[in-house]
Amino acid sequence: MTNAFDAVSVVGVSSSPGTASRSRTLLESALGALERYGARARQIDLAALPADALLARRHDPAVTDALAAVQAARIIVVSTPIYRATYSGLLKVFFDLLPQDALAGKVAVVIATGATPAHFLAIDHGVRPLLASVGAVVVPTSVYGVDSQFRDGVTDPALFDRLERAAAEAAALAGLVPALEA
Repeated sequence: MTNAFDAVSVVGVSSSPGTASRSRTLLESALGALERYGARARQIDLAALPADALLARRHDPAVTDALAAVQAARIIVVSTPIYRATYSGLLKVFFDLLPQDALAGKVAVVIATGATPAHFLAIDHGVRPLLASVGAVVVPTSVYGVDSQFRDGVTDPALFDRLERAAAEAAALAGLVPALEA
């Protein structure tokens, strides 16, 4: 484990446009799991950032700060709802603001939610390539939750198991713990 002075920085990026979000709930759990490995976590809510700045129409310190935090982090956790078989537009415009290779050598975890299992492959055909386009190394385990896994305010424990696995992979890749054994 690391101490407070050399704790690995983790940034969670929530790209859900809504305030009550299943993907945000999973993101918060993932950040908690990484904090148990000794990481320092921060969450960025893209919906709270100024739209004109996200669209590069004007400069805003909040967007500049969010971009700097993502670039400075060792681990990035990205959560997105899947709409029309792809990640949210908020995620797209935010990542468009990052320079090429901005996340080179960074570890990334992918969390997505959708109405049905039909769009599970959006992770592999959309989100992973997006992260790879800026140089991130994406952990093998991703988390995809569907409506039926969120009932009456209770999240399916299988999703938390996957979050724990993804967090362990990220922690190992970031050097927080020894590598996982097969």
